[in-house]
Amino acid sequence: MYPERMQPKPFKAGKLPPSLLQHLVFPNLGLRRPEVLVHSALGEDSTVLDVGDQVVVLSTDPITGASRHKGWLGVHVVCNDLAAMGAEPIGVLVTLLLTDADPAGETARVMGEVHQAARELGIEVLGGHSEVTPGLPNTIISLTSVGKAPKASFVTSSGARPGDALLLSKAAGLEGTAILASDRADRLLPLVGREVVERAQGFIREISVVSEGIAAARAGASAMHDATEGGVLGAIHELCAASDLGVEVDVSSIPVREETRRICAEFGIDPLRLVSSGALVIAAPDATAVMDALSARGVVATVVGRFLVGERSLVTPAGRLPLEPPEGDELWRALGLE
Repeated sequence: MYPERMQPKPFKAGKLPPSLLQHLVFPNLGLRRPEVLVHSALGEDSTVLDVGDQVVVLSTDPITGASRHKGWLGVHVVCNDLAAMGAEPIGVLVTLLLTDADPAGETARVMGEVHQAARELGIEVLGGHSEVTPGLPNTIISLTSVGKAPKASFVTSSGARPGDALLLSKAAGLEGTAILASDRADRLLPLVGREVVERAQGFIREISVVSEGIAAARAGASAMHDATEGGVLGAIHELCAASDLGVEVDVSSIPVREETRRICAEFGIDPLRLVSSGALVIAAPDATAVMDALSARGVVATVVGRFLVGERSLVTPAGRLPLEPPEGDELWRALGLE
């Protein structure tokens, strides 16, 4: 039953809004267990279980916005959640909901992609579930990742402190750019040219943040969050919500590649609110130590702001604007699914 002020209404495609989670999800989480060190909360994508000197870290994610590379993307995206806590992935469980068009062929294709990604990360497929689901227009894959970290050094989204630097690894919009360049290539080729489309498609190879997440945690990051649905600005807002802090974001300093700018311009969407797996939002008391640790792994990180007590704001050429909570993702708008 809906609270009086939360009567049913249409929502945008993508994540449920924070207000709905607060009213309908978080009050219904069962009995809190003492083994759980990180409980379900806004901005926390993973949970942490106490198993002695180490912790077990778990997360779950579906792939719904991409029509290609679903299995490969799914493995990397769900393991990114573990990396954002400084955890080493061990394996994934796979749920595969298939259409009735060609279930055998689709299973072979998606599981081949899962196998490839798992081998790249050095992890195992631990189990899962598969079924033909009547009424589905497209196959849906959802994965749960399992990882481990030292009990004394795992990182959460709620660990940011006033004065911490706000860093972003790589660039905004990488995943969304790659998906649009692949799934809407026919539209984009005559508009931006083959070279731009092919370079943008190649961004898919940068989706993993496992290496930089573990490195940043060891270098003293106080909080991390991977920039998935809602993009870079959505991830920053969620990290602020988890840490109960304000932030000042210098929008002009956020790296956006030229391919992303051009493709987003063609679709009339904001690259800073476009799904951005491959970019890691990091809070760090020592920005130089984290940037050096990532640079040693071939990853560029940029300081894009700082955390503070007070309001959450964007510093733009047009002046200071509030940092609003994420409402859907620009990918859905570009695909005409909003």
